[in-house]
Amino acid sequence: MQEQRMLKGPGPLLDPFGNLADVGWARQPLLDCNLEAINIYSTFKFWQRFRLKRWDYYAVTTPTHFFSFTLGDIGYLGQVFAYVIEFATKRVHEETLTIPLSKGIWLPRNSTEGNSFFDNGKVSMRFQALPGERKITVNWPGFDGAGLNAEIRLALAEEHESTVIVIPMPNRRFYYNRKINCMPASGWVEHLGQRYTLEAQTCLGNLDWGRGIWEYNSFWVWASASGFLADRRTIGLNLGFGFGDTSAATENTLIVNGKVHKLGAVDFRYNRPNYSAPWRMTSADGRLDLTFTPFLERLARTDFILLSSEVHQMFGRYNGTAVLDNGEKITINDLTGFAEEHHARW
Repeated sequence: MQEQRMLKGPGPLLDPFGNLADVGWARQPLLDCNLEAINIYSTFKFWQRFRLKRWDYYAVTTPTHFFSFTLGDIGYLGQVFAYVIEFATKRVHEETLTIPLSKGIWLPRNSTEGNSFFDNGKVSMRFQALPGERKITVNWPGFDGAGLNAEIRLALAEEHESTVIVIPMPNRRFYYNRKINCMPASGWVEHLGQRYTLEAQTCLGNLDWGRGIWEYNSFWVWASASGFLADRRTIGLNLGFGFGDTSAATENTLIVNGKVHKLGAVDFRYNRPNYSAPWRMTSADGRLDLTFTPFLERLARTDFILLSSEVHQMFGRYNGTAVLDNGEKITINDLTGFAEEHHARW
């Protein structure tokens, strides 16, 4: 098994010279995200602000729907977007506000506290980090012709573990990421004139919190799911590859009842461009053997002068086996989640 280096912490993410103070992974965020210390250009330092990439991505999986809300700042542009997927009909609707210089988007320093928000007098989106929970509030008149509104609470106990990684990239670039799976979700979402009630016994939320400086041409594959085992324990998947130097740690984890079980390298096999064909995800040590069978595709393309991206986000069901850190072998049956391939010039 690939050796996985644990982050030491607590301490700063960057040292006084703009280098990463540590690399590796942790079960909780240990490092202060002191992005003011970045130092990637010896001259034209004002340009550094435009190379920063920051986002908060929340999603909720229910028995019938997938709801997603994002606030992002990629330096020279900001994006506020939401999408709704109805599993039975395979209907996908997505809307995005693209904002020059990210005006009006506020993202806090760290993932552990503060508010993320945007409000232009018409559309408002707010994420709050509160004691024991995360709160999502959305008011988007005219979304999908009828509006999108939400009041969602995601329970987050202090002992609930996260997948946290610090990954170096060439030329002092880096990625600091925290992903939280399987947060019990309660509240409601209104879409197309119908109110959907969220209940913690059946609905789970996840967070993808990212901060860093990426290379202009980037590529990654990410697979994620939050659901339930047959015995009603929660099961989360976070798997991926394609960005940075993962020799110190991968982002590959299983999350069972809020506890992270660490995996090393995972081999992805899928058919490009036939993303709808089954995917395989396996580890060399035999701890993971999954087949992911897609049932719908969310295709998102962006093409601006400085920014272009193409995302093939496949939603489907995971089946297979996994071995936890304590040696327990679990069976995963029809776990709803997604796997995506993303190319970006940003």
